[in-house]
Amino acid sequence: MARMSGQKGALYVAIASGGSAERIAFLTQWSMNFSVDRTDVTSFDDSNKIYVAGKPDAQGTFQGWYDNATAQTYTAAVDGVARKFYLYPDRDVNTQYWFGTGLFDFSATGQQDGAIAINGSFAAASAVTKIG
Repeated sequence: MARMSGQKGALYVAIASGGSAERIAFLTQWSMNFSVDRTDVTSFDDSNKIYVAGKPDAQGTFQGWYDNATAQTYTAAVDGVARKFYLYPDRDVNTQYWFGTGLFDFSATGQQDGAIAINGSFAAASAVTKIG
């Protein structure tokens, strides 16, 4: 197993409902978060809290630069339809990635002395699977 640079990460999303997943332009950062619900089942005789696992969760975030020539994830955010996505830690080594369907959010931020930035998040709308 090798350590990796994040410089070639890529997020692909099916912007058109039912369309093919396309690379989201000009992203600079991504995250993929997995967690499991925990239910407290502590009883009087336990020496510390005890939990049991519930359902797993999968969510992610992304950041980058606004592109006026593409929809980026705006269309997916405003219609509320789940979209196919593929998240590659390294787009040149496409043997390892996560995929599923997600519900996307989109936000743009501008300021007088800087470039317009985008950020957003997504939450699983189906099982999210890791390949590789």
